[in-house]
Amino acid sequence: MSGEAGGGTGRPAFVLLEDGEWFAGTLVGAGAPAFGEVVFTTSMTGYQETFTDPSYMGQIVVMTAPMIGNYGVTASDDESDRPQVRGVVVRELSSGYSNWQATQSLAEWLAAANIPILTGVDTRRLTRHIRERGAMRGVIGLGEAPDAPLRGELDASPSMDGLDLATLATTSASYSRGEGPLVVAYDFGMKRNIVRMLESTGFRVEVVPAETSAADVLARRPDGVFLSNGPGDPAAVRYAPAAIREISESGVPTFGICLGHQLLGLAFGAGTTKLAYGHRGGNHPVKDLESGKVIITTQNHGFAVQGGPDGVPGAPDLMVTHLNLNDGTVEGLRHRSLPVFAVQYHPEAAPGPHDAFPHFGQFLDAIRLRRGEGDATS
Repeated sequence: MSGEAGGGTGRPAFVLLEDGEWFAGTLVGAGAPAFGEVVFTTSMTGYQETFTDPSYMGQIVVMTAPMIGNYGVTASDDESDRPQVRGVVVRELSSGYSNWQATQSLAEWLAAANIPILTGVDTRRLTRHIRERGAMRGVIGLGEAPDAPLRGELDASPSMDGLDLATLATTSASYSRGEGPLVVAYDFGMKRNIVRMLESTGFRVEVVPAETSAADVLARRPDGVFLSNGPGDPAAVRYAPAAIREISESGVPTFGICLGHQLLGLAFGAGTTKLAYGHRGGNHPVKDLESGKVIITTQNHGFAVQGGPDGVPGAPDLMVTHLNLNDGTVEGLRHRSLPVFAVQYHPEAAPGPHDAFPHFGQFLDAIRLRRGEGDATS
């Protein structure tokens, strides 16, 4: 049954994890074997945005929602120019779709990108296994069961630890959007909706490659600098922290999201750590320590800045502004004297909760204040 859903081939397949556990299913499309870090997301919708988010580069994504693909694929929902995942694992792939905007099925779209879908998997059991053992390397393979050669290939595949993927995910050339105060945006693997949100806030956005120097950015005379999301290990993006610190200490208002949040922490002396299984989904509660309010956020990250409500070890100039209520990890940072702040979650999430939208207005207020246009209003 699962092999027929979405035009499946009927070929038996599996996802094998590096701890030896494996989960049977049926392959839809081509692309196997496909190696990557196996992670799960709890989002009920937004599979297209998930699969095109550069932060998922190098990962096999397990969808915890039981049916995927029922509203097809719409070109305007892409967060980048192609699917970024290595593979997709689902319980059931919808055999049809209903959406007036959709142009093709999920199966057709991923097949065109040579990305395999493993369907018919007990994703509840797989997710519980990852929660207990942690995210780990895996492979989607063909056959009734894994064999020794494939296990050897998996053992030799790269780990996410120490992996700089921002260099691969970034834009190859600068480009500009919008009108208004100039924000130079570092692209470490930036989602398209971030650019749209910055533009709709009233900025002219110049997107620059990840390895752009601080001197190059400051020569553009920006009103603000933005640090984007992106994939991989933040500690491996060794070229970024020094540039971020130089820009921040020049007094230019700086705002970071996700990987940008982690890199900002590293720039001022913080450390980062890999989470057991990460935060991925649209329902993560975060407490604003200043107001005491709890906001519901969309998240997608496997690393976090080390610290807690009392501060960030090694970074006395940074104060913690937000905490994750599920595990107490740092979700927001602000510099004690400079107009610099960052959040771990995604205020631009689409689809997703809107609780964190005001952060873009907070960034605009900081820029207006520095430009001498009056006190911040939000």
